[in-house]
Amino acid sequence: MTGSLSRWKPAEKNGAIAWAPRSIGSTVMKHAFCVLAAALTVLAVHSGVHIARAEPVAPSVHWGAIGYPDQERTLVTGLTLNRFTEFTQDGKRFGAVTESAGFNFATISWTERLQGWPGWNTNLTVGAGPTYPEPTRSIQNGFVHHLLGNGSVPVGRRREETDFMINGSVSKWIHLFGQPDVGFASVGVASGSLYHEVFGRIGLRRLSPADLLQPVMGTNPALQAFSRYVRFSAMGQYGQVFGGAAYGNSALAPQSWIGQVSVSLAAYDGGVTPPGWELEFAATIDSGLFATSTGRSIERRFGSLALRFPYGMVETWNDWLGGTDSGPTYGAQIMLDVRRIYQRLAGS
Repeated sequence: MTGSLSRWKPAEKNGAIAWAPRSIGSTVMKHAFCVLAAALTVLAVHSGVHIARAEPVAPSVHWGAIGYPDQERTLVTGLTLNRFTEFTQDGKRFGAVTESAGFNFATISWTERLQGWPGWNTNLTVGAGPTYPEPTRSIQNGFVHHLLGNGSVPVGRRREETDFMINGSVSKWIHLFGQPDVGFASVGVASGSLYHEVFGRIGLRRLSPADLLQPVMGTNPALQAFSRYVRFSAMGQYGQVFGGAAYGNSALAPQSWIGQVSVSLAAYDGGVTPPGWELEFAATIDSGLFATSTGRSIERRFGSLALRFPYGMVETWNDWLGGTDSGPTYGAQIMLDVRRIYQRLAGS
């Protein structure tokens, strides 16, 4: 274990002295987030602005985060957490990585339209912060596993560094099935202290079933009513991966394939006006960012849940679809819309 013991306090357990992390900072952060969430909820209920969106900072998409490009201009900031678990519950090591890690990134994501290029968007997302066991270890072992009655996941060596990742992309949105800005094609780069990746992705975003099936079924009132509240999305991503300071080439697969599908629930108002609130469920399969000691990629499967509201979004992802609980295990983010909060506070 690296780092100073001044961040830890002695605690007695079963008659022996163990070292436990100090909890004052985490308690303050918890209370601050509760107050902030309550204030933003009040603002959202008393306003008519639309939902906030954000692209996830790397490596979140390889942990199961919803990874579609943004359709609109955005400027959001917040906190992103990702947990890498070295061992399974029975003590077997995951791949060629020899340490657990908790990535705690302060994140900012900025999407702009390219002037003079209709349908083209650019995005820059930056995340940086201390890689440290807490709070993700306590969330995993102390809360989730305790709640489900599962055993604790063993922790050996732990990464304690300052890490960062930067990802940027250019996306083209196209008109499909009678809907504007539904299809997309995108290319991008992710780079930082963890790894480097060049990727491309194509897919559909918030597709109306009524518009999709109209050429076959014609205008169907029941399907139109259903489509006012339900939309579907799908994406495929391919990336070439290169080693970084945290994870070298020997620990990573040379390439990665990602497939993601999701269903969104909101009052879409026939597609005329963006909704004020949105709930989205996603399933992701990743051929594997990481590799075994023999170089074979390790497939992972994830489930994600996102709640978007007028002044921000909350999302969490987990490898529960694969039932693995090792390697890229879970993550979460809370993001706040800087533009809309400023406009609200300024009274504009």
